[in-house]
Amino acid sequence: MEPAALRILDANANRAREALRVIEDYARFCLNDQDLCAALKSLRHDLAAATAAVLPEALLHRDTPNDVGTAVTTAAEAHRPDLAAVVTAAGKRLGEALRTIEEYLKLTSPTDAAQVELIRYAFYDLELRVARTLRPAGRFADVGLYVLITESACRRPWLDVARAAIAGGADCLQLREKSLDAGEYLRRARTLATLCRAANVLFIVNDRPDIAVLSNADGVHLGQDDLPAIETRKIVGPRLILGVSTHALPHAQQALRDGADYIGVGPTYPSPTKPRAFTAGLDYCRAVAAEIALPAVAIAGITEHNAPDVLATGVRAIAVTAAVAGCDDPEAACRRLRALIDQHKVNSPRRHGGTENAQPEGPSS
Repeated sequence: MEPAALRILDANANRAREALRVIEDYARFCLNDQDLCAALKSLRHDLAAATAAVLPEALLHRDTPNDVGTAVTTAAEAHRPDLAAVVTAAGKRLGEALRTIEEYLKLTSPTDAAQVELIRYAFYDLELRVARTLRPAGRFADVGLYVLITESACRRPWLDVARAAIAGGADCLQLREKSLDAGEYLRRARTLATLCRAANVLFIVNDRPDIAVLSNADGVHLGQDDLPAIETRKIVGPRLILGVSTHALPHAQQALRDGADYIGVGPTYPSPTKPRAFTAGLDYCRAVAAEIALPAVAIAGITEHNAPDVLATGVRAIAVTAAVAGCDDPEAACRRLRALIDQHKVNSPRRHGGTENAQPEGPSS
């Protein structure tokens, strides 16, 4: 093989290995996803096997001091705005390197080139799995008080309760109505979307991605029995916030893999609004705070009396219905909850929103 082709193979094998390691470390330390980490590691070893016959000779032709490309850079290469940008750039670099390796290996070993082609296609599937998890922290990261608006739970008119919750310091309102017909649900959603937008408060629609899109809501929240998050994202697109209710760590891990922006964590306590035969409890809140790199909102049965215990688990946001909507003065109820949340933020380090939750492990190949 010509020396120039060998230099190309050497450079791109290095590029591919480095990019794979960047993505593998993200899966390992940021996602704590053993399956994805193992798949990426396997791909790295497959690439080593497919290029083993040519790389020893290619290495002999490496000439970094005289490589004219080392001096060609752009401003964008020197800065990555967030974790998503780091991983995305590595993925694109890997795909390009694999295609280059595949093409130049055809000069000497079509069989090895065919193996690299299979590796490239396998990576495309893994790249999609990784991409679903690369949600920006975005607007939801600082939500602390999340109020659900359900007319049957409201002591006062539902729209008055919504206005009072905003005045009392709610960061996010969710419209949750299981029995409304679609037309009325959409009308109320549009009303709340307008109200929340004027107050710079997030507005989420429960269960219905179609209503969320049509009302120009900020997002949609799904239960475990609703449309899968992966399919919902195809409806609402990348802009809308996607929340998923979870009751156990496997649910939370799946929500992260499926591209959720936040998760609901519960039921924390028995709830008069939505009775269930089980509670996930504070232990589940603690587990999510320690292991899941997503904003989390504890929900069910939370009041101003038990909210400090919930916040002490490391979950930084609470969702309430009866504790606000069922009060004579929902604004005052929100103010008391808001004060508890704000005091806890002052006293506690930030737990969510990126690599803070990664669990480092020992070295591995």
